[in-house]
Parts: sequence; structure tokens; C-alpha cells
Amino acid sequence: MPRTLTERDLRAALLARQRLLDPATGSIPNLLERIGFLQTQYAPSAYVGLFSRLAGVTRDDLTRALERRAVIQATTLRVTIHMGSRRDYWPTIDAITESRRGWWRAATKGATSDRRMERAAAQLRVALADGPKKRAALVAELDLDAQTWNGVGLWIDLVRVPPSGTWDQRRGDLYGLAEDWVGPRPPVDVGAGRELLVRRYLGGFPPATPKDIASWAGVATQDLAGAIDRVATRRFVDERGRELVDLPRAPLPDPDTPAPIRFIGTFDAILMVHCRSTQILPEEHRPRIFSTKTPQSIGTVLVDGQVGATWKERDGRIVVEPLGTLSRATVKALRDETERLEAFVA
Repeated sequence: MPRTLTERDLRAALLARQRLLDPATGSIPNLLERIGFLQTQYAPSAYVGLFSRLAGVTRDDLTRALERRAVIQATTLRVTIHMGSRRDYWPTIDAITESRRGWWRAATKGATSDRRMERAAAQLRVALADGPKKRAALVAELDLDAQTWNGVGLWIDLVRVPPSGTWDQRRGDLYGLAEDWVGPRPPVDVGAGRELLVRRYLGGFPPATPKDIASWAGVATQDLAGAIDRVATRRFVDERGRELVDLPRAPLPDPDTPAPIRFIGTFDAILMVHCRSTQILPEEHRPRIFSTKTPQSIGTVLVDGQVGATWKERDGRIVVEPLGTLSRATVKALRDETERLEAFVA
């Protein structure tokens, strides 16, 4: 009979695998592989994400990793911006290309054809042959309407080139050809790419249903079924009786393991729907963190392993707003971590 994992079991596993209990050591690319990428619609979120997960990291460390092409920033999973290792880039693209194009066809309801997108992609390839260019220049040069620009990146692989999309230049509007920036694309292997995504998810997130893994990756559940069978060898059930899959030696810490104060950036993947079973973001707080009135989610603070406060940067200071009553010891720990983050952003 499979072991039943409680909400607290799953939350502890998430915190451990995301290195939010005990910060990792080593390189940024290796950490990104272990935690399953970092979602970065707002560039500073990646820096804060590393601050809370990697011991001794500085802002310059990530900027240099982007400049040296060890870390790649591009629109990938769920057609949103992520940072990942250079090694993971092409396998990820292999795994998601057809799913992303299918999403686009459904979203545009046939308003644009594959042939039109292929033609725009070919024009864009020529325009970028001499090196990266800014979005405004490309749109003007090729006379692209907004809809075509928003979809053309699903027919040609583009990356965001530093210094854009960094702490100091937060708008990620400088684009280059992935084959130039990352390196030539190897022979396409969709199966291997999908297996990589399954390993990345289960290495960085708790035991999960196939639907949760597919939701994170942005592909159909049936498309990942074979990859899950080839990769996942451990089975559990949750308190609702749903089967969960997992890697054989992924950590499952004691649910009573103390969880330190951790600052979380906007749109961090641990807060998304695929992690809902962990309740790392309690349901009563979700409407406040993800609101239609704000262009992005709100920065959050983990208190005892769950979102217990929000934060924002204001003139170099970190302003924290608790979501409930905090103990005296928690207030002190929060003050100490706030000062550490202020030093990081200064």
C-alpha cells in the first residue's frame, strides 16, 4: 500500500527541494537545474530567488552568469520567462515547442496561420543575423503587428540578451538568436526533453500528480505520460487519495523540520497552482498575492514554511507587512533577514 503524504509532508519536501530550508552551495546553473528553473517575468525576482536559495550569492554573480551564457533567460515553460542553465535550454525547447504552438493556435482562434508565423520567423532570423537587437527596432524594421510579434517567438528560438533582463536593466527587450547565443541546436529529441522536464520538476518540487507536472511544464498531461513512466519509480498517495509520483531518492524531510524566514520574489513557481497541495501559500492569502489589480504578484515572506508576510523594496529599504500576528522570536528573525536582504540589494 503506498504511503500517504500529508499537506505538511508535501510542504516540507517542497521547501527542502527548493533549498529554502538549507541554502545550497555551488554554481548558479547547477542550482537552477536542481530547483527546476526560476520564473522571471520581473528580472529582480531571479536575484531574490537566488538570495534565498544559494549561500553567499551576490547580485553580480547572476549578472555575470547571464553575460557568460552559463544561465539563459528566455520564454520557455508555460510561454513565460524563465532562467535556466545553458545545458537545459535545448532539451527544454525540444519538449515544449509543439505544445507552445498548439496553445498559440488555440489562443488566437485561427486569426493567424502557421505559414504567416513561419514567414515572420524567417524575416526575424535575417534581421538578427548580425547580432541582438531591441524589440522596438525589430518591430519597426519588419513592420510586425503586436499579435505577430507576440507569437513569432514560438516559431523561432530567441533569448533575452544581457544587460537587458538584469537587476540594473530590468526591461528584457534585447533579443538574440538562441543558436547564436546558446550554441547550435542538437538533433531534436522530444522524448529526452520531456524526461528532463519530469526530472527537473520532481527534483525541485514535491511528489506530484502527472497533471501538476504537466501544468508546470505547460504541456498536455498525455504528452508527458510516457516520460513520467520512464523517470518516476516511487509512488505515494495524498490525503485525497490521488496517486503521486516521485524520484527514488528525492528528499522527504520530517514535516516538523524548522523552516527559516525566506524572502520570495514575484511569480515564484512555488506559489503557483501546481504547488497548491502544499499550501505554502494559504488559500486565504492567494487573492491578495495574485490580484488582477497589479501587473505582477506581490513579494512574499515565508514564515514557518508558509506565506506569512508581504514585502516590497522602497528606496533601498525592504518594507515588510505581516499577514497576521507574529511571535517575538519570529519578529527578530524577520528583522535579521530583512537587514540581510537590504545589504544584498544595496
